Amino acid sequence: MSGNEFRFFLSCDINLPVTFRIDRLEGNLQQPSVSPPESGSLSEGRSAELFVECALYLDGSLFGLPTRTRLESSGQPYCWNELITLSTKYRDLTAHSQLALTVWDVSRGKGKVPVGGATVHLFNNKKQLKTGKQKLRLWLEKEADGSYPTTTPGKVPRHERGELERIENLINKYERGQIQRIDWLDNLAFRAMEKVMERENSRLGNSHLSLIVDFCSFEHRVVFQESGVNYFFPSSVSSSNELVTVWDPEVGKSNPSENKQLKLARSLTRGIIDMDLKPSSNDWKSIQRILKYPPTRTLSGEERQLLWKFRFSLISDKKALTKFLRSVEWSDAQEAKQAVELMGRWEMIDVTDALELLSPVFESEEVRAYAVSVLERADDEELRCYLLQLVQALRFERSDKSRLSLFLVQRSVHNIEIASFFRWYLTVEFQDPAYAKRFHCTHEILEDHMKKLAGSDEDEDGIRLWESLIRQTGLTAQLCTIMRDVKGVRGGTQRKIEKLRQLLSGLHSELTYFEEPIRLPLAPDVLITGIVPEESSIFKSALNPLRLSFQTATGGRCKIMFKKGDDIRQDQLVVQMVSLMDRLLKSENLDLHLTPYRVLATGQDEGMLEFVPSSSLAQILSEHRGIVNYLQKFHPDDDGPFGITAVCLETFIKSCAGYSVITYILGIGDRHLDNLLLRDDGRLFHVDFGFILGRDPKPFPPPMKLCKEMVEAMGGAESQYYTRFKSYCCEAYNILRKSSNLILNLFHLMAGSNIPDIASEPEKGILKLQEKFRLDLDDEHAVHFFQDLINESVSALFPQMVETIHRWAQYWR
Repeated sequence: MSGNEFRFFLSCDINLPVTFRIDRLEGNLQQPSVSPPESGSLSEGRSAELFVECALYLDGSLFGLPTRTRLESSGQPYCWNELITLSTKYRDLTAHSQLALTVWDVSRGKGKVPVGGATVHLFNNKKQLKTGKQKLRLWLEKEADGSYPTTTPGKVPRHERGELERIENLINKYERGQIQRIDWLDNLAFRAMEKVMERENSRLGNSHLSLIVDFCSFEHRVVFQESGVNYFFPSSVSSSNELVTVWDPEVGKSNPSENKQLKLARSLTRGIIDMDLKPSSNDWKSIQRILKYPPTRTLSGEERQLLWKFRFSLISDKKALTKFLRSVEWSDAQEAKQAVELMGRWEMIDVTDALELLSPVFESEEVRAYAVSVLERADDEELRCYLLQLVQALRFERSDKSRLSLFLVQRSVHNIEIASFFRWYLTVEFQDPAYAKRFHCTHEILEDHMKKLAGSDEDEDGIRLWESLIRQTGLTAQLCTIMRDVKGVRGGTQRKIEKLRQLLSGLHSELTYFEEPIRLPLAPDVLITGIVPEESSIFKSALNPLRLSFQTATGGRCKIMFKKGDDIRQDQLVVQMVSLMDRLLKSENLDLHLTPYRVLATGQDEGMLEFVPSSSLAQILSEHRGIVNYLQKFHPDDDGPFGITAVCLETFIKSCAGYSVITYILGIGDRHLDNLLLRDDGRLFHVDFGFILGRDPKPFPPPMKLCKEMVEAMGGAESQYYTRFKSYCCEAYNILRKSSNLILNLFHLMAGSNIPDIASEPEKGILKLQEKFRLDLDDEHAVHFFQDLINESVSALFPQMVETIHRWAQYWR
C-alpha cells in the first residue's frame, strides 16, 4: 500500500459481532468513602470480589442485555483478560454507539456496590472505529451512564492530560501499527518512556482507578456508514478481511480541463448553426433519459453539452426547460443572455415545474422572475398548497423586494385566507437572525398594501382587514400568558383545568366574548366570537397543551389545541404534505379517507392544531381489546364483515393504506400506539411528527409503519381485506411517484429552513426522500417492490426466528 493511499472498511458491511477484551484494573483500589461498620463490609486483609458489567447503548438507549465478566477475587492487580462478544454486529452500530462499563464489588455483604464506571464511544470524532487498548478512567462509586451525552466519560479531559496520557496514546498507536517500527530506536524510546512513566506514577501516587479495555483490530480502518445511504455499494466485508471497493471522493467535482473543453465546444456551436441541428436516435434517447432525472440530480458536463447543443429542438417540450436551464453556463454573459431569450420562446411550463426554478440552484433574477410569471397562473387553492415553501424561497432571492415577494403580497391582498397564512409564515421567521430583515421587509410591504385596499363595503376596508389579522397575534399572546399561569399550578391535571376555567371566567374574561369577531388563525374563513370556558380543558401531557372550544359567529363550536414550548413547524410541514398527497390522490379518483388536520406554527415554540375527536390505538386496545370491537360499538352490522358495516371497514382499510404509504415516503419515525389515532367512522391517522426523513429514536425501525393490530382488524394477512389493503397501497404509491418532482421540489425549497430534521443535513434528507420513490422502476416493478415491502413489514409483526424480523417486531413494543 502506497503512502498516500487510505484503505478502509465501512461499518455497515461488517457482519461480525462486536468483540473486545476486558484486560485489567489499574490503580489502587481504596475503601469506599462511606462504609458501614458491619460484618458484611470489606474487612482488613480481605480482597474485594470484582466483576465488570458491559452494556451497549445506541444513541443513548440501552440495546440488548448487559454482559458480565467472571468474578475476580485474587486481589490487586485485578486482571480479567476476558474476551467479551456481544450479540450486536458492527453493521448495526450507530454513530453514537457507546459501551458503558461498570466495575462492581460483591464482597460487602449487601449486594453489589459500584467501584466505578466509565463510558466510551465506539467511534472517534472522525467516525472511525476505535481499536487497540483504551485506558478508561473510572468515576468512583458511580455506575456508568449510557445516555447521550454521557455523564461518566472514560476519556480523560484534554485539559487534564499530562505526559503519562501522551505516552500511553503513543504506545497504543505503536501497537496498532500506526507508527513505523525501527528496532534500535524503539528500544531506546521505550527505556526512556519507562522512566517517565515510573516518575509520573510515583508523583501522582496512582490516584486514579482505570480500566484497560482492548478493542478488536481489523486489517484496515473501519469507518462508520449507515446502511443504504450511498448509491455506491462496495462488496461486503467477511471474516477474511478482503479489500473493499470504495467510491472516489472527487466524483462530482468539476474538472478544469473538461470545463475548458466544454467552453471551447460551446463557442464553436453558439449561434445560427445550432438552430438546424437535429439529434440522432442515440442522442435523442440520451436526452429523454436526462429529462427523466429527478430535480435533485446534478448534470454531468457531457449531459449539459448535449442539452445545449440541441436546445432549439427541445423548445416545444415544456418538460425540458428546467433541465436546459441547468445546462447553461450562467457565468458567461453571452450564453446567459441567449438562454434568457430562448426561455421566453419556450413552451410554457407547469406550475409544479416553476417551483424548481425558485430553488437555490437558480440564482438568475430573470429565471426566478419567469418562475413567478408561471405561478401567476395558479389559482388561490393551488397557491395555498405551496405557500409555506414560497415563503421559504424568499431566502434565495437577491433582494428584499423581489418579484416573488411582491407577487405573494398581491395575491394576499385579494384573498384574506392567503393573507392570514402568509403573515403567520413571515412572523415565525422573524426570529431567524440571518433573514429577519428580509421577512420584516416583506411583512411591511404586506401591511402597506393591505391598508391601501379599498373594498366595496366597510367590512372589506383594508385597514379593518389588517386589524383583524393583528388581533390574531393578540389572542395567541394572551393564550401564552394563560398557559404560563396554568403551568405554575401545583397538583394534577384536574387542578390545572380548574385554574384554566377560573382564569377564563375571571382575569381573562374578555376572551369569552370578543368585541369584534377574530379570524381563527388555523382557518381564517372561520370567525370566532369567544372561548367557552366550561368546554375548554387541558391535555394530560408534560407541556399541558390547552384544548379550547371557540364559539363561532354562526353559532357553532370550533375546538383547537394550543401548545407552548414545542416546535411544531415540522408537524406543520408533514401535515401540509399529507394534505397535498390527499389532493394528488383524489385527482386520480382515489380517496383514501385521510385526515389532514390543520396545523399552524405561530412562533418557533408555539402553535395551534385542529382538535379531531378520536382515540389512540393504545387506549382502544386497553378499553376494547381490539380495533374491531371498537368499530362495532359505532357501526354494528350483523351481516357485515366482522360485525361492522362494510363502509366503515372500507374506510379503515383505505386510511391504513394511505398513511402506510405516506409515512414510508416521508420516513416518519417514532411510531407507537399512542400517536396512531382512530376516529369513530373508521378513519385512522397519525399525529406527532418529531422524526422525519428516516430519523427514528428507536433502533431498527421497520420500513412500513404497520402495527399488528391494524392487520388483525383486516382479518389477518391471509384475508381478502388485507389483499385489498395491499392493492390500495400499491395504487397510491404509483400515483404519488408520478408527482415525485413536485414533492422533491417542495422539500428542496425548505432546505434553508430551521426545521430540525431538514436543517441538520438538507441534502442527505432530500436524497433519502428521493430513494423512497424508486424512480429507477417502472409502475409494474414498483408494485412488486412495494408488495415485497409490505410483506417484509407484516412478517416482522409475528413470531419469527429471523434476526432482522425480530428487531422490527420489537419496534411496536
